[in-house]
Amino acid sequence: MNTTEPNQLDAETRQWLESVGFAPKMDIFWIEALTHGSADTGVNYERLEFLGDRVLGLSIAAWLFELLGAGEGRMSQALNALVSGENCARIAQRIGLSKHILMGKQAREDGGTESTNILGDVMEALLGASFIECGFDATRDIVRELWAEDVEAGRGEIKHPKSALQEWAAGNRRAPPKYEVVDRSGPDHAATFTIRVSIHKVGEAQATASNKQEAEKRAAKAFIEQFA
Repeated sequence: MNTTEPNQLDAETRQWLESVGFAPKMDIFWIEALTHGSADTGVNYERLEFLGDRVLGLSIAAWLFELLGAGEGRMSQALNALVSGENCARIAQRIGLSKHILMGKQAREDGGTESTNILGDVMEALLGASFIECGFDATRDIVRELWAEDVEAGRGEIKHPKSALQEWAAGNRRAPPKYEVVDRSGPDHAATFTIRVSIHKVGEAQATASNKQEAEKRAAKAFIEQFA
């Protein structure tokens, strides 16, 4: 898709959407989903991205519930990795989304169509458009098709809790996790450390272990289980 202001999807973009699995009916939703703010057309993908993010989260959460038979912490860790902006962008690149984004000339020349943030946002916006036009079940099926490779590869299931929390914070546009020692007790040869991890405007959790690294790991895991 070029930098013009379309009133309808061009044939190439419609064909691409259908090849991916989408079923566009009313062009207005799909144009909005593919439009970056720099295009200055009066619409952009942000509203549909907000909706698509929730549709994606529920689709993946239900899928993991079926597959893993695991506790909340493990499912949360896998969910956060699979729905992260970075992973959405990876899938967008895989299906060739970048060439179909409607974007201003300068933003395009600055590499906007390859931006991880933009690609991830537009991917979610397309899911939002699909939900409006085709409903949840059809959109869930598209998610399962597009995310199958990542789910089958077990992306996120063995990620270290600190890495998983860092990824969750970035994917949800939150400040990075902050770790601090809140207590140290016992003799040097048998010390115990209590670590608190916090994310601004989200919350905090803490854990105790015989070394700081393990305490940080446990605190991150506790945070994920409570807030993610």
